[in-house]
Amino acid sequence: MRAMQSACLLAAGVWLSAACQSMPGLTTASGPADLVIYGRVWTGDSAKPWAQAVAVAGDTIAAVGDSAAVSELVGSRTRLIHGGKGMVAPGFMDAHVHLLAGGFHIARVDLRGASSPAEFITRIKQHAAKLPPGEWIEGGSWDHEAWPGAPLPERGWIDSVTAKNPVFLNRLDGHMALANSAALRLAQITRATKEIEGGTIVRDPKTGEPTGVLKENARDLVNRVIPGPSAVQSDSALARAMRWAASHGVTAVATVSDDPGTLAIAGSWRELAALKRAHRSGTMLTRVSVYVSLEAWRAMADTLKAYGPGDDWLRAAGVKGFVDGSLGSTTALFYQPYNDAPTASGLLVTPEDSLRAWIGGADSAGLQVVVHAIGERANGLLLDIYDSVAKAHGPRDRRFRIEHAQHLRRGDILQLARNGVMASMQPYHALDDGRWAEKRIGPERIKNMYAFRTLLDNGARLGFGSDWTVAPLDPLLGIYAAVTRRTLDGKHPNGWVPEQKITVEEALQAYTSTNAWGVHAEGSRGKLAPGYDADLVLLDQDLTAIPPEALERVAVRATIIGGKVVFSKP
Repeated sequence: MRAMQSACLLAAGVWLSAACQSMPGLTTASGPADLVIYGRVWTGDSAKPWAQAVAVAGDTIAAVGDSAAVSELVGSRTRLIHGGKGMVAPGFMDAHVHLLAGGFHIARVDLRGASSPAEFITRIKQHAAKLPPGEWIEGGSWDHEAWPGAPLPERGWIDSVTAKNPVFLNRLDGHMALANSAALRLAQITRATKEIEGGTIVRDPKTGEPTGVLKENARDLVNRVIPGPSAVQSDSALARAMRWAASHGVTAVATVSDDPGTLAIAGSWRELAALKRAHRSGTMLTRVSVYVSLEAWRAMADTLKAYGPGDDWLRAAGVKGFVDGSLGSTTALFYQPYNDAPTASGLLVTPEDSLRAWIGGADSAGLQVVVHAIGERANGLLLDIYDSVAKAHGPRDRRFRIEHAQHLRRGDILQLARNGVMASMQPYHALDDGRWAEKRIGPERIKNMYAFRTLLDNGARLGFGSDWTVAPLDPLLGIYAAVTRRTLDGKHPNGWVPEQKITVEEALQAYTSTNAWGVHAEGSRGKLAPGYDADLVLLDQDLTAIPPEALERVAVRATIIGGKVVFSKP
């Protein structure tokens, strides 16, 4: 089935793979397809963007075309799905998630949406009351920018409600975290603790005592004393994550290393091991491309040499590195200081000499390299490294990616497009950051934030993802964000930096065909065409027929992966 790639035109406007015509159960003469879906079908194929029906044989798309012709493939045992007024599209792909971490997050304390320090404390207190003494409290996704005055949290806020449990809770961007006093004691962090390269221990300006907030690499001081999960716990978390993905129409993801450093390396291999167990047991619900920590590029190269890259369900894809931090944590690296923190211009999380050596080594080993860069200076540096590595090693299909590409100068955009570097971006972040970004970097620099329109207009490849758990794993919210750019606080009804809006179909391409290209899978997924994987999503509304502001209310009716319905609702 998977070898079917060519297509021929059958009568009445249905496209059927040439191989299918001689296979039992697929021609009108010899029998039915396994599944037929009717509706307004967006194929993602620029040559034939719209159709009325899709037929599936086994795990592969057999035909796409008008409903009358595809109906010729329906038999007594063919399962029929009618889209009604909804829309059928290729399964959504997410270019940037932390899949295993997301599965753990679902079962942990959730501080997203806590609108004040009081609510922040109450949620933690309620969660702590359910746990036995000594168990770590993790999770979080708190956002101090949503609180009046935007104060950073302090350990003193929560010590009294977590006296029996150590606490380490991430900010929603994952670039700083709050530890309570119990956690700081276990990590042996005191006023005398020296600063960590590429990180910050936030201290009380009067006493010098740690407040409990740790930024970037300083978080490793606590992370290293938190017990790692068991294989059983990891497997359960992975299963939760894949079910969650399916419920949002996500059929494939690129899961990327959470942080730089040795702890991230261990986490990367733990995630890959859990995925291998799920693959062996036949419980995969999501196609996964794995990017381990850039620092471990030699180990990844050895793994690929010994075992190969994997298959269409699980692929060891490459390595992921970090240049800087995040805007929300004032650790994104800029050329000029922050407006609201004039002594800071961000952090270089990975030393430049290490970045150059590791990216060069990974590329020489034939690995795909994807790197986190948010600030203007970080993106400029990374593009320069990519350019020098490509020139030194010669032409090949390397598909460099910048993860986030959040702040790009005009020259960077042109260089990115010219060199074929993919901008792997997260549109929901624009709705979040747009509430407060101007106070941090001013009215001019925000014009270069999330420059979707400018990137596409200059011929760049634009892929979309969520950065889950930093943002919701929901491509429909991402499409809404890219098309409307309406911030979460409701203060930009016509769009924040509205000149960077894109169309619904452009956003769909970013979540499908471009993301497929970004993981070397454009020959098997990303569009609905004969011979491609039977990965589809059925929505309850036609995204192209409703007002842009209504996009956030669209829901997934069914998700189909490899020809099987893995999620559905009435």
